[in-house]
Amino acid sequence: MPASEPTIVATSMGFSSRRRGPWDAQPGPVFDLMAELAQAGDAPKICYLNQAVGDQPTSFTVFHGAFAGTRFRASHLALFPMPNVEDIRAHLLAQDAIWVGGGSVANLCAVWRVHGLPDILHECWQAGVVLGGVSAGSICWHLGGATDSYGPTLRPFTDALGWLPYGNGVHYDSEEQRRPLMHRLVGDGTLPTSHCTDDGVGLVYRGTRLAEAVADREGVAAYEVSRGEDGSVRETRIEPRLLTAQPS
Repeated sequence: MPASEPTIVATSMGFSSRRRGPWDAQPGPVFDLMAELAQAGDAPKICYLNQAVGDQPTSFTVFHGAFAGTRFRASHLALFPMPNVEDIRAHLLAQDAIWVGGGSVANLCAVWRVHGLPDILHECWQAGVVLGGVSAGSICWHLGGATDSYGPTLRPFTDALGWLPYGNGVHYDSEEQRRPLMHRLVGDGTLPTSHCTDDGVGLVYRGTRLAEAVADREGVAAYEVSRGEDGSVRETRIEPRLLTAQPS
């Protein structure tokens, strides 16, 4: 049974280390949340899209290793050097959840457009497949945000998919350039009202409405950054609901 309405989980969260080596990760509670929102049952199907780092093979290794032995049935869609599945649309529509990894949001959106992914992913969203992702995989669903796609000095990106009519700021508490740039972009009108997340926080959208913020740790938050009529910028803290890990 798919999600009861189109759902996106846009985050600065995802996996955590098992501390048994650099490629040994475990899925965080956000994935159980996505399965719950998708009404996926006992064996959720989840597909990983990794184009923000050019389908880096080690990222696929980490993803599949993290879900090995869990209730999730994991797959991935690669587009480099060519698609690894014969029918992209059929494969993605058959999922309960789709997870988009971090990296370059500018490259991610460009590659998706070459392969017709925006139309396919929009169909998945409307059909009740829960879409989610971290960092670039969060910004991509919005109008844009602050990005390091062009170099270590952050710059605005305003050519995302735009299904969610807000700006999006990620890694809000851990990268010092993020907060001041998001404030400037909202203040000068480059971005509209924007939703931002500390590391460990995610935003749950039902349709285009922000339904709630969630977190996988204590002491972090989401924020709404908006512009007043006088041009001033206001930041409003959104307290997240703490997620708890479920047995695998």
